[in-house]
Amino acid sequence: MNKNFINFMREYENQKLAVAVSGGVDSVCLLCWLSKFHKDVVCLHVNHGLRANADIETEYVKKLCENLGIVCQIFYWTGDKPITGLEAAARDARYKMMTDFCKENGMAALLLAHQADDQIETFLMNLGRGSGLYGLSAMRPVSWRNGVKLIRPLLKVHRAELKKYCDDNGIKYFMDEMNEDTKYTRVRIRKNRYLLSEKLGISDERILLAIENLGRIRDTLDSEVENYITQVLEERGAFFSDSFLFDQAPDIRLKFLGTLIQRIGGDEYQPRLNSLSGALDKLKMDCKFTLGHCTIRRLGQKILIVPEGTRTSFRKRHGRQKN
Repeated sequence: MNKNFINFMREYENQKLAVAVSGGVDSVCLLCWLSKFHKDVVCLHVNHGLRANADIETEYVKKLCENLGIVCQIFYWTGDKPITGLEAAARDARYKMMTDFCKENGMAALLLAHQADDQIETFLMNLGRGSGLYGLSAMRPVSWRNGVKLIRPLLKVHRAELKKYCDDNGIKYFMDEMNEDTKYTRVRIRKNRYLLSEKLGISDERILLAIENLGRIRDTLDSEVENYITQVLEERGAFFSDSFLFDQAPDIRLKFLGTLIQRIGGDEYQPRLNSLSGALDKLKMDCKFTLGHCTIRRLGQKILIVPEGTRTSFRKRHGRQKN
């Protein structure tokens, strides 16, 4: 069993945990490792009903949990499926069902099986998009979704080690055919990533080190932005002077505005970088526009952000803006 995984999990040793298990090698290995030293674990499996083997995989996960002595909760994604954006809709539905279960059953955290290769691929995908700090720092070991703590204990463990463990111990797992489909950017990166090391000398470990360094900068920025957020966030929006926004360094300015829009609008993610940059350009003068389910307005030297559909009156807020 990987030492990085063991060290990561020490903090959660006596906590009630749920683990998301698809039936693929990463999540199956994570489940097996957890079963060896963590007793209070519930396996959560979502059958989306989208693939021919979905029911077979569900039955296997149930049988594996039975053999390991772990409680297994199965969810089914029923109802109409969207024609476009199916993958994103399936992901959102999966997280909704699992996080609802965690909240209803007092789970301390939901474990996800993203591993080191996923982390590197995410970094390279975001690099190709021209992402900033938050994209290049990739996935966080600890994050939150729908009010539930998500932990990723395998981010320093490579896929090859997980596969070897399962193969050496005769543990069955399923292969997703999408992992071989080169129409997906992630798959193309996965199949050609070796060129970075062989042709340029850029190893996986160097990329992981860069991600870790960027993550520390991200966390520092988050802390500073959070301090500003608490000063302007109200029950139904935010109200502040333009100087409170534009006197900040560019990275803080973008993150500050993005975080406010995310929290006030209630979206899972912040607007994309180009949308936030455009919003900052608009806010250099009097304006009114919507973004991320928020209405954003500047009048004179004051800026107001409220949920979309809410009145944008400045009258009752005089004397309360942050300078």
